Amino acid sequence: MPEPDETYDPTRHPDLLRWMGERQDAHERWAGQTSFAGVLDFTSASLGILDDLIRETANSMEEVTDQRMTPFIQGAIWYVGEVFCRHQRMVWKYIPDIVSGELEPFFDPAGEGALDHPCVGVAGDPESYLYPLNMLRGIFMTEDEVGNPVEETLSSIFANPFDEDNDDDGEELDPTGGWGCSRPAR
Repeated sequence: MPEPDETYDPTRHPDLLRWMGERQDAHERWAGQTSFAGVLDFTSASLGILDDLIRETANSMEEVTDQRMTPFIQGAIWYVGEVFCRHQRMVWKYIPDIVSGELEPFFDPAGEGALDHPCVGVAGDPESYLYPLNMLRGIFMTEDEVGNPVEETLSSIFANPFDEDNDDDGEELDPTGGWGCSRPAR
């Protein structure tokens, strides 16, 4: 995959724009397939409802990953990102892979459904990004990468999307916790 040039705008990638348009067009139908169509209204409170719907659909991070190309999970990815964009002043982004620096394919080989790459973050801040798919996965986490218990919900992620807890050495922890945004259980 080619690396983006210096003029690359992560908010304007054609595949990202296509996917966002498709998801927006499909939202009413997507919401209508749940019993909560009237309350999936892009408010932060509606994230609790989506959290419950995800837990009814999957029982683990792995199941969310396995179902990520389904219309329901694709709609949930878009919905979560839209709530963050509308209420946290974030924008959709399609950024290069953090390891390789390359732009990975946006769609699956059949050209349907976004892979793991659409993210949201603060406009103009290349270090700011959260992956809605990882947020959906993260609600199934029971402990963080060092074994501390966590109790994650979409609402708790929304309340503090870039958790800036520090470890004992004063070094900032990974704000994504590897999956979304992990915080110790309350």
